[in-house]
This record gives sequence, C-alpha cells and structure tokens, in this order.
Amino acid sequence: MFSKTDIERYFTAEKQESLIFLIVGIATILLACVAYFYGRTSFFKGAAIPLLVFGLIQGFVGYTVYTRSDEDRKRNVYAYDMNPGELKSSELPRMQKVIRNFVIYRWVEMALAIASVVLLLYFRHRAGGLFWYGLGMALAVQSLFLLGADHFAEKRVTEYTKGIESFVNKQP
Repeated sequence: MFSKTDIERYFTAEKQESLIFLIVGIATILLACVAYFYGRTSFFKGAAIPLLVFGLIQGFVGYTVYTRSDEDRKRNVYAYDMNPGELKSSELPRMQKVIRNFVIYRWVEMALAIASVVLLLYFRHRAGGLFWYGLGMALAVQSLFLLGADHFAEKRVTEYTKGIESFVNKQP
C-alpha cells in the first residue's frame, strides 16, 4: 500500500542521486578543463569536448533536481493527506511525463553510445585520428554512465508512479 513514507523515500533518493549527479558533473567539467589545457595530445582535446558538454548537463540537471526535491516532497506529502486529488491531477501526469522522457533519454544515450563505438573503431589506427578517438572514448564513457544512471532512476520513478496510481485509483 502506497503511503507518505513512500513519497518521502522517493524524494530522498531523488535528492541523493541528484547530488551525486551534481558532483559528477562538476568533476567532469574539471576533468574536461584539465584535458583541454594540460593534455599533451589531440586525444585529450577531443575527449574534453564531450566531457565539458556532459559535465554541464549533469551539473545543471543535478542542481535543478536537488534544489526542487524538498519542495516536491513537502507538496506531495501534504497532498496525500489534505488534497489527494492533487496527486491525481498534478503529480501523476508529471510522473507519467517523466517516464516518457526516460524513453527518449534511453534512445539518445544508446545512439550516442553507438556513435562512440563507430568513432572508436574507425579512428583506432588512423593517422591524425587521435582527436576523434579521444572524443569517441569520452563519449562512450559519458553515454554509458548516463544510460546506467537513468536505468536506476527510471526504475525508481516507475515504482513511485505505480504507487501513486494505486493510491489515486482507491480514492472516491
């Protein structure tokens, strides 16, 4: 049975994961800067590009989710007791949209992983291909990291959404 504890647990886990995402994003940005400014070969210049782009995305998403998680938790715990209709009219559609977005993220991340494999295989032994090889290597690491992180987040979101659905279906 879905309870306020389930809401608390979901948003606590969301906040913890977003903090990890924020920290990884900052570390990735720093790594990109080190690779670009101190890397001695074009491999590092190529690797710096996806590291910077993904680091900025991870940092932004991590910060955004981290800062809004507490308000979402409070709003939904309050709605559970005082206004269950809000869970049905607001939270359930929001979470269904999040699930649909995870499908899009998964396809984009798989496409990026495939593109990285193509880059790695094509430029592996090509003269002058070190930049593209570095770009492919960093793209592979980042896309696979995101694919894994989103897999666990999607499982958590799906479980939470099913809980909300069961709760609102029992409401008069």
